[in-house]
Amino acid sequence: MKQLNVDLGDRSYPIFIGSEVMANSDLWRQFIRGKQLCIVSNETVAPLYLPALKAQLDGFDVLEVVLPDGEQHKNLNTLNTIFDALLSRNQNRSTTLIALGGGVVGDMCGFAAACYQRGVNFIQLPTTLLSMVDSSVGGKTGVNHSLGKNMIGAFHQPQCVVADLSVLGSLPDKEFSAGMAEVIKYGLICDVTFFQWLEDNIVGLMARDTALLAEAVYRSCVDKAAVVAEDETEQGRRAILNLGHTFGHAIETAEGYGSWLHGEAVAAGMVLAVTLSEKLGWVSAEVVERSKSLLSKANLPLLPPSSMNLDQFLQLMGRDKKVIDGRLRLVLLKALGDAIVTSDVPVSMVKTVLQEAGVKA
Repeated sequence: MKQLNVDLGDRSYPIFIGSEVMANSDLWRQFIRGKQLCIVSNETVAPLYLPALKAQLDGFDVLEVVLPDGEQHKNLNTLNTIFDALLSRNQNRSTTLIALGGGVVGDMCGFAAACYQRGVNFIQLPTTLLSMVDSSVGGKTGVNHSLGKNMIGAFHQPQCVVADLSVLGSLPDKEFSAGMAEVIKYGLICDVTFFQWLEDNIVGLMARDTALLAEAVYRSCVDKAAVVAEDETEQGRRAILNLGHTFGHAIETAEGYGSWLHGEAVAAGMVLAVTLSEKLGWVSAEVVERSKSLLSKANLPLLPPSSMNLDQFLQLMGRDKKVIDGRLRLVLLKALGDAIVTSDVPVSMVKTVLQEAGVKA
């Protein structure tokens, strides 16, 4: 097992990474505050892992909330399902919520924990690669709105994160690839050595070699934890974690949540961001090709959907959370492994990159 800490002062917490760590409840039961528990999962994950999890929780008053599966259900209506269950069972301020699922479950459970009685504890038990390396770490929680992704939410840190690599065996190939997009992102934005390691090991990773996966998840979490420790509430540097996300969120919103997986949309968005960085003269054509090659070997899309048009793309990008005073702020690369946030990119250049990627005028 590997362990690291997210260093946030009195909100610091550990991340446990390894096979069968979810079954080792001695690791994480210590982070349960009271006797009441609420396990939030979904219809896909609950039948696989909820019974075994619940069997480890003798002596607790355990409430189960099973949500419908899919990004299209990540909204305020579904969030109310969690609140209804908590209130109907008289769960009090000492309750602990446990997120058992992927990024949607983790985001919604965390947001419910942030809001319920003005804030209760929660634990992340991520069951997808994407949630292990990204959404479960850093305290971003929230839901989508029909006009924009993740526009309603709160920063609320978990008590611990338990990344059990053994559950990845049940993950569909499409979901696994979506998670690899976020893994590759860390190499692009802040860790060139990791990017090179991924290039050398991508075949084994896609074959789900356990040792390689453990290293990839660990290094991704180390990189994210370092950025979050510098800027917990995304006032500056933390925004680099959103490489490709301004483009990607526009794709998800336009296509309907769940049509494109988050990681798929981010992959296409990262290609656009790296290409834009090349047009600005910051990275070479070789960096663009290496990025595209690695994403392609992870079975990820390199182009945005042909159904989107230029005006729609730009309008949706304008609703991004990084927009300040009407100015579009983008995460781009000054070099491989060196990301920055900038609002100085001409809209005409953004349009050119989108059109060259096949987005119609």
